[in-house]
Amino acid sequence: MDLAVETQQLTRVFTQRRKIFRRRRNGENGESEGPVTALDHVDLQIRDGELFGLLGPNGAGKTTLIKILATLLLPTSGIAKVAGHDVTKDPLPIRLKINMVSGGESSGYGLLTTRENVWMFSQFYGVSSKTAKARIDKLLHTFGLWEKRNAKVRNLSSGQRQKMNMIRGFVTDPDILFLDEPTLGLDVNASRVIRDYVKSWVKTTAGKTVLLTTHYMMEADELCDRLAIIDHGKILAVDTPENLKRRLKKETTFRLEVDPLKDTSRFKTIPGVKNFSLKSDGGASLEKLTFILEDEAAVSDIVSEVVRQGSKIHHLQKTEPTLEDVFISMVGRSLE
Repeated sequence: MDLAVETQQLTRVFTQRRKIFRRRRNGENGESEGPVTALDHVDLQIRDGELFGLLGPNGAGKTTLIKILATLLLPTSGIAKVAGHDVTKDPLPIRLKINMVSGGESSGYGLLTTRENVWMFSQFYGVSSKTAKARIDKLLHTFGLWEKRNAKVRNLSSGQRQKMNMIRGFVTDPDILFLDEPTLGLDVNASRVIRDYVKSWVKTTAGKTVLLTTHYMMEADELCDRLAIIDHGKILAVDTPENLKRRLKKETTFRLEVDPLKDTSRFKTIPGVKNFSLKSDGGASLEKLTFILEDEAAVSDIVSEVVRQGSKIHHLQKTEPTLEDVFISMVGRSLE
């Protein structure tokens, strides 16, 4: 089996002493000082031709892993190989085979046009001018930016700039493309265009591999052949989306929408409740509870506790497992 990416016991520790605000496993916000372990003995294998996802909340270690694989950051210990080359000992051959795009980045020179920015970047990789121009024109049409080809980058919307960044990623025709939350903050249409092209590129072009980091469950479920769930720098599970969801078939996912509750600590002690999460929109009138149940008999106790607190149940539903349910089951909280 040919591997595009392989890590063994990969660890990255940031040793600078600074105040770090991180969400603890119990859901509470906590303040701590470094050192911070961003990656904790990560073992991972990504096959050639695979669209592989890395799913986790902010601060889970996704971007740190991407930066190490892209030779932008050295590991503290362990081994990381990309296209068969060690990122520490042999970075140059890796850089010739990869490209990277991050969501929310403001790359490019505002005084240059969309086309000029992408062309300039292609030259850094040694792509011939004729080949680059042909690729750029094709990609501009594909991503719906043809009408903006001569527009100054400073005048583009955030969605248009991110489409330009994606074109920049594909124009060098990399063997391995790292996408770090590429649809972060984008509208539905821009996100769909990016997802459709990434999926098509991997499936229709031989030997192309994508490592996608995201905290959007739907995006991971739709795109990825396999994915890894990561939290606090540790890989919790690696499998196909369907197999991950199948792990919960023996458990029950139970959702409620209720009036705001005074206290949710009692839910943790109800027999049969494996884990639960709470979502609230701040000033919203309703709270959403998701329970992972090992025993459906717990439903009556859950309902009784809600009623005891004087809260009204507006919606109650038993659902099929989702990737978010898998995550809640493993770490006891949602991604948000």
